[in-house]
Amino acid sequence: MGEKVVAGAFDLADRRMYRNKLQQCLLGLERLLAEQRFDRPRNLMGLEIELNLADSRGLPRMMNEEVLERIASRDFQTELAQFNIEVNIAPHPLSGRVLDRLAEELRTGLGYADRMAGEVGAGIVMVGILPTLQAQDLVSANLSRADRYTLLNDRILAMRGEDITLDIEGVEHLVYTSASIAPEAACTSTQMHLQVTPDRFAAVWNAAQAVSAPQVAVGANSPFLFGRELWRETRPLLFQQATDTRPQELRAQGVRPLTWFGERWIDSALDLFAENLRYYPSLLPICDDEEPLRVLDEGGVPKLRELTLHNGTIYRWNRPVYQVVDGVPHLRVENRVMPAGPTVADVIANAAFYYGLVRALADASRPVWQRLPFGAAAANFDAACRDGIGAVLHWPRPRGTALAQVPAADLIRDELLPLAAAGLDAWGIDPADRDHYLGIIEQRCQHRTNGAQWQSDAFHHHLGRGLDRRAALAAMTQRYRALSTAGAPVHTWPVPE
Repeated sequence: MGEKVVAGAFDLADRRMYRNKLQQCLLGLERLLAEQRFDRPRNLMGLEIELNLADSRGLPRMMNEEVLERIASRDFQTELAQFNIEVNIAPHPLSGRVLDRLAEELRTGLGYADRMAGEVGAGIVMVGILPTLQAQDLVSANLSRADRYTLLNDRILAMRGEDITLDIEGVEHLVYTSASIAPEAACTSTQMHLQVTPDRFAAVWNAAQAVSAPQVAVGANSPFLFGRELWRETRPLLFQQATDTRPQELRAQGVRPLTWFGERWIDSALDLFAENLRYYPSLLPICDDEEPLRVLDEGGVPKLRELTLHNGTIYRWNRPVYQVVDGVPHLRVENRVMPAGPTVADVIANAAFYYGLVRALADASRPVWQRLPFGAAAANFDAACRDGIGAVLHWPRPRGTALAQVPAADLIRDELLPLAAAGLDAWGIDPADRDHYLGIIEQRCQHRTNGAQWQSDAFHHHLGRGLDRRAALAAMTQRYRALSTAGAPVHTWPVPE
């Protein structure tokens, strides 16, 4: 099939053509949903983890192409900046000893990648934001050499019409102006995918939204940017500001940001795709020759390329995904709230908590989203990003609809972990895997620690020994990488006294 790229300077006829194609795609998706043409449920989950490249001093290395040449595996790909790569784990059925199998696959794959990176003087650092990044590292010259990254950068800046301003006030205050979207590359995440049927999509997405705050609170791992200590999970706010297409006047008018939590609970996957068309101009408009309604009339399955590409440039923290695999359409929820790291064990523990809790809440006879106002869920997410394991969240009481303010660690330990265990049982996860990985979450709550807390404590220890800020961040990052590679979960990591 041919494609017409209409990004950049395109005329009114092009715009109308593209919007018409998007509307056709949305109608095609609506028909597919009504006709129940989607893949049968196979309980498939998948992981993507974005990684940093750093040298022996903990400083970023701009050499992802050289590293990927040595890794020579399709499981590893480029990411936005030259100090980023990404590893993709093939989908697995959620059952049995899958958590241990995933952990072993990750340890093997990351260990191999680290050895290959070592051949060119780099190492893998699995963290939400590399603590040693400086402003001069995040410039357009250090974006990866791929046309899509350049085009994305140019389109966001053209729509915005002015430089990007970062303004983040946490433990300290950072204000910085960038002439490119390169600061977004500081954000390295763990993304968790779950294939669902159309009739289950809304319940799973709503549940994922509700649990985003507890996820972040217990797993925060991004407290530093440009030498400043900011939010415990700075990454979401940084991502939102670094990709914001709105100039100040549009923000004041309430125009929605490209990266957002959302504004309501949903009844169908179609709600989200329709919102994406209604509220957002396309960043990367490409018109395909496919006529989705004709394909459906002829008994085929349309790929809906315009819709999927448009959807992929709207950064919801729980994103709806449509994809055709082996000629069969399927839907999945893509959970994007978690940072990378600190260790493989921590990543799998975060996954166990998420998949178990989402299953339990989606199956509940009294859904939490009927008792938790959406605005409270969004405020919880901000509180968790800001305060991490020390956050206080609003949560409905087990009986009734009243909201209570509950420390996140207590809520997770006393109420959510038992639900997550029941959810893993419902998936058919082996009890040994269930208890081991949820036990890691429980111990973080018990010790009130996670990656962000460890980083902050270690940084301040080095400052107290007389190191300047950059040296303290470098020393902390070197120790972080050594402990991360050793593999023991972060709640066991010693902090120098």
